[in-house]
Amino acid sequence: MIKAILFDFWGTLAEQGVHPSPIGQVKYILRIKVPFHEYIVPFEKTFMTKEYKDLTDAFTAVCKIFGREPRDWLVEKLVGMWNKNKLLAKLYPDTIQVLEELKKRGYKLGLISNTDFASVESLLDKFDMRKYFDAVHLSYKTGYLKTDKESFEGLLKDLHVKRDEALMVGDSIVTDVEGAQNAGIKAILIDRRDRREYEEKIKDLTELRGKLEEENE
Repeated sequence: MIKAILFDFWGTLAEQGVHPSPIGQVKYILRIKVPFHEYIVPFEKTFMTKEYKDLTDAFTAVCKIFGREPRDWLVEKLVGMWNKNKLLAKLYPDTIQVLEELKKRGYKLGLISNTDFASVESLLDKFDMRKYFDAVHLSYKTGYLKTDKESFEGLLKDLHVKRDEALMVGDSIVTDVEGAQNAGIKAILIDRRDRREYEEKIKDLTELRGKLEEENE
């Protein structure tokens, strides 16, 4: 029986404030030519598994890891874009409704996100979301990304549930779905634009109700 729901943040509960995605824009601004899958791992490990003094220090480290000179104007451009994303970010219309419903039904809720120190943390406060979650695991604090089994194992421990009692919901097949599955946790893809073929998929959070009924039959 499912007792806990684990949520990703970006693309699942909240919409990015800038488009294309801020991570993609960093790649473009720094003119990084490698394929995205070769770029994303070193970027996230550098930017999202450590707490920096400020975004200037964080993006200076990113520039260095990709062999780019961290010139002041370049770092300032990256910082400005990243802050704009946070400023303009918003929750999806179904987010609060579904979180409240799940809490009332007695589910434990966990949040797990690959994130820097300056983004998700402040948005949880801005949108008054902390009250919905029994545990929050952010990569910059834990030191683990969702592709690391330790990331999910720590969250399950804090929620006091077993692997087969949890369900992960996220918008990334690689980090959210496969990351959870690698840790022995069931997962569902949320594809809000309905553009991807995937068997275990929902198009918005309201469809989660039906999936939970199927799992708990």
